[in-house]
Amino acid sequence: MTTLAEALEKEHQDIDAGVEAFRAGLDGGTPPVDTMLRALAAHRRHIYLEETLLFPPLRSGGLFAAVLVMLREHGEMWTLMDELEPLVAAGGTDPAIPDLCARFVALIEAHNLKEEATIYAQADEILSAPATAELRAFMESGTMPEGWICEKA
Repeated sequence: MTTLAEALEKEHQDIDAGVEAFRAGLDGGTPPVDTMLRALAAHRRHIYLEETLLFPPLRSGGLFAAVLVMLREHGEMWTLMDELEPLVAAGGTDPAIPDLCARFVALIEAHNLKEEATIYAQADEILSAPATAELRAFMESGTMPEGWICEKA
């Protein structure tokens, strides 16, 4: 059984792999649009699970300032995804996409480093057993409610 931190980091890695596959396809002229759309949807779902299940107990567990930084960065990424997603869905050939992808990757990389070192490193220690079980259950089969938007978007 993996730790909660490992499971959350695995989601980061899976999302990153989808984005990178799309970016590699841009260089070849045929980006895998479905792969990128799945990565964006997975990233939105990941933000949802963090903001609704992970962050609340961590805020009260002493990580208030770190959680505020993560929320702000989620808002930046969400806004960028709102700009990028329709261009990808339209075929992924818009000339603005490479720059948007580069900005998105830069945000994700910086965010993930901080989140994994500060938030995830404490998650297994701070979360109660019921909170951990709820988060793991969501990771297995949960869906983000239709129309949900992150706190700082």
